[in-house]
Amino acid sequence: MTTVPAGDPASGPTVLRMLLGAQLRRLREGAGVSRESAGWEIRSSESKISRMELGRVGFKERDVADLLTLYGVTAAEEREALLKLARDANSPGWWHRYGDVLPSWFQSYLGLEAAAALIRTYEVQFVPGLLQTPEYARAVILLGHRGAPDEEVDRRVSLRTKRQEVLRRDKPPQLWAVLDEAALRRPIGGPEVMRAQLDALIAATAQPHVQLQIVPFAAGGHAAASGAFSILRFGDQDLPDVVYIEQLTSAIYLDKRDDLDYYALAMERLCVEAAPPERTREMLVEIRDEFSA
Repeated sequence: MTTVPAGDPASGPTVLRMLLGAQLRRLREGAGVSRESAGWEIRSSESKISRMELGRVGFKERDVADLLTLYGVTAAEEREALLKLARDANSPGWWHRYGDVLPSWFQSYLGLEAAAALIRTYEVQFVPGLLQTPEYARAVILLGHRGAPDEEVDRRVSLRTKRQEVLRRDKPPQLWAVLDEAALRRPIGGPEVMRAQLDALIAATAQPHVQLQIVPFAAGGHAAASGAFSILRFGDQDLPDVVYIEQLTSAIYLDKRDDLDYYALAMERLCVEAAPPERTREMLVEIRDEFSA
């Protein structure tokens, strides 16, 4: 019998879709059914089955039921558990109510972030969103939305601070952030905002689930000179890591083994080239005091 994982309400629909997709892929392969045949069964295509198995589309309950029949899943309890997972996977995440200010390409990331067990991120220009103060976040948002109404800016700031609740859960993910020194010295919002932001980062270094490292200017060129990226890892072994690269008007999600290995190696090199974590607090205090001068 297939084991169906219990959905964590905090995860949102993204990871539930990934989990259900992984289950359906295992069942299809176990039954010796091709993606083409599965697509025909649900009046669709091979590519639709591929997207379903990767958790990149929503699920129609009728399609899941038809696939379960095709794959020989007849036990009522198992079928109902998987159909319930399909229904739960179609439920909107908490971010749904921010749809007026949330681009569609970012919604998937919020679901992944909410469900990750480990988030490793490299930032070259800004403090990571999960660690931004509201004032700093507002200043960053205004860089890309000058002239936006105050209400819209407030909504965007609210969305960013709502994301940070993931770090205050009973079982928060591990966050390992590597920051280029430039991100800490760029006076986003002015000296007062930067001092408060650096104080917040200093406080974050005391959290057991947060690890910060700084790549100093003295390091010269480094492994991730091409730009910021994040690697998300999940607690379920059925789910592959995901690399997230944000662009101005879209984002790239990578989960192929070669891509994952490339970015994982780049992250490892960054951690070696960065100052050791035990020096982070000292460096943050030094930079903060320079903004106070």
